[in-house]
Amino acid sequence: MRKLIMLALVGFGAQLVDGSLGMAYGVTSTTLLLAINTSAASASATVHLAEIGTTLASGAAHWRFGNVDWRVVRRVGVPGAIGAFLGATFLSGLSTAAAAPVMSLILLTLGCYLLVRFTVAGLPTGRVGLPLRKRFLGPLGLVAGFVDATGGGGWGPVGTPAILASGRMEPRRVIGSIDTSEFLVAVAASLGFLVGLGSENIDYGWVLALLIGGMAAAPIAAWLVRKVPPRVLGSAVGGMIILTNGRTLLRSEWIDAPTGVRYACYAVVAALWAAAVVWSVRQHLASRQTTTSPATATDTASGPDTAPAASATTERSGLADEVSST
Repeated sequence: MRKLIMLALVGFGAQLVDGSLGMAYGVTSTTLLLAINTSAASASATVHLAEIGTTLASGAAHWRFGNVDWRVVRRVGVPGAIGAFLGATFLSGLSTAAAAPVMSLILLTLGCYLLVRFTVAGLPTGRVGLPLRKRFLGPLGLVAGFVDATGGGGWGPVGTPAILASGRMEPRRVIGSIDTSEFLVAVAASLGFLVGLGSENIDYGWVLALLIGGMAAAPIAAWLVRKVPPRVLGSAVGGMIILTNGRTLLRSEWIDAPTGVRYACYAVVAALWAAAVVWSVRQHLASRQTTTSPATATDTASGPDTAPAASATTERSGLADEVSST
């Protein structure tokens, strides 16, 4: 029972992060399952079965708060489902540990780009509102779906930064659309694992625990993403990607850094991430104050101090009308 309660709490926390940042549910949940010696395929299958419910609840909540672009959901979700099914059947008979450092390096690069772009320049404004092309969303969905199924997570870390980097959608709508389209990915991946593994290798008690925790957090996360300023949200997403994938690279066979070096790197990344978020918050508050200042100045100029002058002007106008009429 204690393990099931812990899994429910993990599902709650993972969905809270995933729903507000557009990533990390699969990564967090799969990491826990692997830590208790669950096989990679079984861990990914368990998480994706739970995600059928959590992504449905998350998508409904994001739709309720106006965070979903259904055209993007369709164009990225259908190829994502195809990639997820292929990835699930592939993982059922093959480990993908060797590919993890390559993908982490790509994601780390995207994370650095996003962190710098949103922290220094803020929310892109030049192209926001322009449509995203099928030739961009289709391949993105296919790759992200395959990575998500084979890695136990990755739909958000691949899809969210790629669409954010295009600068054509607000961060909250990117996150809402990615979270909603993940329902298709979760269904397809689950079918692939059931075909490749069969149902006997899946603990449905764990699935239910993760599902309950995730569904409880879904509406809170969808509300939260509307309240967090886009600039701050972009910095937070970039930092999350850097920290997550930097950890993977440091522990990979490529680097295999000592424990002390790894934790020193984590501390540096965390400090830079925190500084970036604080800077983004300050810049957001400063820009909001600048935006509201002209209106305040106008209100002040038209306030009580100018009332006598306005009254005098009205009186003079009325007197002139009387003279002209006589």
